[in-house]
Amino acid sequence: MKIFSRWLLAGLCGVALPVWASGEETYKAVCAACHAQAVPKSPQVGNKKQWAPLIREGQVTLTAHAYVGVRGMPARGGQPDLSIEAFAEALNHMVNQSGGNWKTPDAKTLQAIQAEVVRRQKSKASKPGG
Repeated sequence: MKIFSRWLLAGLCGVALPVWASGEETYKAVCAACHAQAVPKSPQVGNKKQWAPLIREGQVTLTAHAYVGVRGMPARGGQPDLSIEAFAEALNHMVNQSGGNWKTPDAKTLQAIQAEVVRRQKSKASKPGG
């Protein structure tokens, strides 16, 4: 419980999580505030119907777009120092609890995610108010 409290405090205070945090720990510290609390338009972990269309976007696209911020979700889930790797693991945890079967991204997948992040950031920047 002491470790979980430290993770929760780190997430609430905007402190970077250690690189060794698991996807589940990152989810609990950063993502659960919305994805476990019925925040409007936030797909709830375990709700296969809400997650199905997101899972169909694919691991690279969904990870990159959510990392940059999408559909009302802030970039990196509001955790500015969250790495792509930690974010991807937290998203994997949520997806796998919600009907998906994603694996930890390998180096090639992480490169594809990073490239999509860059494309998405450029796309958002080129839009009015972006």
